[in-house]
Amino acid sequence: MLPACLEDGRKIVTQPRISTFPNGVKLVKWTRKEPPTADSVAEDMRAYGYKVYDLQTVAPWFERSRHAHDEPEIRGAVAGVITFHFDEYPVTIEAGDILLIPGGIAHEVIAHNGNTFTAFKGSLSGERHVTEHADGSGSIEDLARRVQA
Repeated sequence: MLPACLEDGRKIVTQPRISTFPNGVKLVKWTRKEPPTADSVAEDMRAYGYKVYDLQTVAPWFERSRHAHDEPEIRGAVAGVITFHFDEYPVTIEAGDILLIPGGIAHEVIAHNGNTFTAFKGSLSGERHVTEHADGSGSIEDLARRVQA
């Protein structure tokens, strides 16, 4: 559970709005009455016990092929909107939201719009361990190869 949020120096508790899906995925909606920043999103992610390891901005119309993380993953959206497509249903996150994905849950990630998307990634160990279920397009390694080409 996140610690109480402070607003205007007064102790005002803002309870997170959390949706838990049947596959164990949890979506935590942004509840503060201020725009999210990289620092505030990273702080919220760490409050769940995760280690933040990467701040990534992806291009408009970004697509990440089907993959799964070998341990629980956390995503903290700083700016923009993107959709995680799980076998059962899509889950869309926007700036300020936190998405908690259990290890081994396969998904694709798609930006269905013409805007960039920026988010932190994290895991319990602070390391990235991914199992590809497709061609790896959109992965960090794939994006690095494209830059070098």
